[in-house]
Amino acid sequence: MYSEMMNEEDYLMISGIQHFDFCRRQWALIHIEQQWQENILTVEGKIEHTVCHDESRIEKRSDLIIMRGTRVVSHKLQLTGVCDVVEFHSSDDGVELNRYSGKWMPVPIEYKHGHSKTIDADRLQLCAQAMALEEMMVCDIPRGYLFYKETNKREKVELTSDLRKKVEELSREMHYYFLNGHTPRAKEKAKCNRCSLKDICLPTLSIGESVSLYIYSHIKEK
Repeated sequence: MYSEMMNEEDYLMISGIQHFDFCRRQWALIHIEQQWQENILTVEGKIEHTVCHDESRIEKRSDLIIMRGTRVVSHKLQLTGVCDVVEFHSSDDGVELNRYSGKWMPVPIEYKHGHSKTIDADRLQLCAQAMALEEMMVCDIPRGYLFYKETNKREKVELTSDLRKKVEELSREMHYYFLNGHTPRAKEKAKCNRCSLKDICLPTLSIGESVSLYIYSHIKEK
């Protein structure tokens, strides 16, 4: 659900799609309730992204341009964000760039701290970045890459129609939750142990006894 009256400064963050696909409650705690808690993984990831987002670092080779910290926006999805790295490869199917002759095909690269995952959360974030780039540059971007620091390897991601459709569906759902200020109830799962918000979320509290019973039982123990 998109709002035709929404101002660009009110657009949701593209990076939120990764949170939303992993856990809707996690996304709501961060993006609606503005709660956050660091752990070693988030701190290390933040340090790595600081290097990626150095906008002053532009590399130019004969057939390759590398830009960092590229800001993107999609008015269709009403999402905005920053691409860690965008490589522009010399290509007849590409687009023209200011200050550079020839045509260049944009290829987004998203940096992640861990390793490749079976779920599509990271791929969806990358796809949303590519869709924003396509909208801004009026071009088609068939693929991008995820770079995982833990394995020091790139994963090629084909930006399929199914992946794009999922981005659109999740984006609409995110806007619906945000406009209604809705934070889903917790459902404890194995992945909760990997979440930096575990202590804030308290999944066992919301699916078990009520808050009043929880407090009462702890008072009795003391």
